[in-house]
Formats: sequence, structure tokens, C-alpha cells
Amino acid sequence: MPLTVGIAGITGKFSRLVLKNLLRNHPNVQIRGFCRNASKLPEHLRSSDRITIIQGDSMSLDDAREFVRGSDVIVCGYLGDNEFMTAGQKVLVDACELESVPRYIASDYCLDFTQLELGQHPAKDPMKLVKSYLDSKPTVQGVHVLIGAFMETFWSRYFGIFDPAQLTLSYWGDGDEVWESTTYSTAAEFVAAVATDPKAVGMQHFLGDRKTIRQIADEFAQVYGREPRLVRLGSQEQLYQKMHAIYDQDPSNIYAYLALFYQYYCTNGQTYLKPELDNSRYLSVKPMTFRQFLQSHSIDSLSDSYQNAGSDA
Repeated sequence: MPLTVGIAGITGKFSRLVLKNLLRNHPNVQIRGFCRNASKLPEHLRSSDRITIIQGDSMSLDDAREFVRGSDVIVCGYLGDNEFMTAGQKVLVDACELESVPRYIASDYCLDFTQLELGQHPAKDPMKLVKSYLDSKPTVQGVHVLIGAFMETFWSRYFGIFDPAQLTLSYWGDGDEVWESTTYSTAAEFVAAVATDPKAVGMQHFLGDRKTIRQIADEFAQVYGREPRLVRLGSQEQLYQKMHAIYDQDPSNIYAYLALFYQYYCTNGQTYLKPELDNSRYLSVKPMTFRQFLQSHSIDSLSDSYQNAGSDA
């Protein structure tokens, strides 16, 4: 049956990958896109007979209603500060409720935020607030796709784990903490699969791989023939103290502490995804592992893979 999928923030990096998967793997799907400036999309997408673009203000309920109208599901690809991630999504949820859109896929795509308390991870409060808002709605059902940490982000310079110049992998703890990670492309494939599955509601847990930093270092050495040096930065308690000291000094300087919060909550055991993942529900999606990711990149390109994710979409 024909299906209409709405993508909010369709010009964004992750949204473009979801769009690419819908166009390639789901031929019966029509797409409605919502953005401020459609010119950011390539001409071949703007002119596609499968895509309808609605330009509008993310904070306008009227614009949001025009966008979601007639859709079977909305995929939110918003990325921004906490105020936008909360208020912007609430506008979309309200629009879905008013236009009787049955499902809303929230802009989550990370660790299991349901295990966090408000305020524990500054960047995850919007996810909790939006989920609570969705839970209060009688018609639209919330869908939350969780994928651990994006693999491209794990290798980025900003994240502070991999140093290509020194060929080091840094960590807090004992080195046996597990990293749960998924590439942008794999996550987008799962989101596209969920969007086209009317039965997919609630929490959806998908992963590309689970590995400790020691296992990742071993695979790095096997793939590249060069052994990275493991650098222990301190205990997890020391990481906790450091990230909160920086946060308390200037909460507005999010880039000074955010990577530390991710490192802590990605590996302290609190936000791990469920052991039995939902990967098996969509066997057509072949998740990329850490090893496969390394095999598909040169050492020099690992740190920039975050910047390039979705560039060909």
C-alpha cells in the first residue's frame, strides 16, 4: 500500500540519509519534507515526483499542520539546542495530533535516555520531555529509535577518544566498559524501516556493534597493521567529577563539557540498550560493525568521517 512519510528538517545530514533509504528501498513511499530553505536540497530531490517540500517556520503550528497533513508517519530530524529540540518537536506533535497522524518518530537516535533522570545529561532532557509529551497525547503514538553513539562521532576529534597524530585511544575507567555504536547510514536504514512499518511504535533498540575500547584497539591493529596506544585518563568517578566541574563553571559553554558527559553515560552502564535488540525485525538492514567501519576508512579519514556522513545523500 502507498505510504506517506513526512521528514521534518529534511535538509539535515541524518534526514538526508533517511530520505536516501526511503527513495532507494521503499518504492511505494511518498515523502513530504519540512524545512526553512528548500534550496539546500539538490535539484534532483526538489524536482522528484516522490517528494513534496513545504517551507515553513518550525515554531508555527499552522506551517507544521500543512506539513504533516496527509502523512502516515512523521520522522523528526531536528538538531539544535535544548529549547529548539523541545519546543520545535512539541509543535510537530501538536500538529500530528490535530491532523490525525498516527505515529511520530522523535529526534532521539542515541543512548537509552529513558534510564536517565532529568538533568543528568544536559543534552538528553529534550528527549525525556518530548517522550512525556507524546505519552500524554490520545492519538499520535511516539516512536523512539535508539542506536547508542554514532560511530562517526566516536572517532571524531571533538569526542576526544581517537588522536590520529599520536595514534592513541583514550578512555576513562578500566578499559573493559562497552561502547554501543551505530553508523549514521545503518541508523538511517533502521529509521526508514521503522517509518514504513505501521506496527513499529514505542522504544526501538538497534545497534551496529558492541565493543570495549580494548577490543576496538585490537580490531584497529588487525585492520591497519598499526597498534594504537591505549591511554587511561582516570577512573569513571574522576570523569564524573571533571565533567561536572566544567559544567558548573559555565553551563552555557556546552562544547566544553558535552563530550565528557557522552563518554560517561555511554559507558557507565546506565544507558545501555536492551540485550535482545530489535535488529532481527528488519533483516534487510545489514549493520556496519566497528571492524567494517575501519575497513571502509583510511586512518587519516576516520576523524573526519562525522563531517562527511550523509554527504552523498
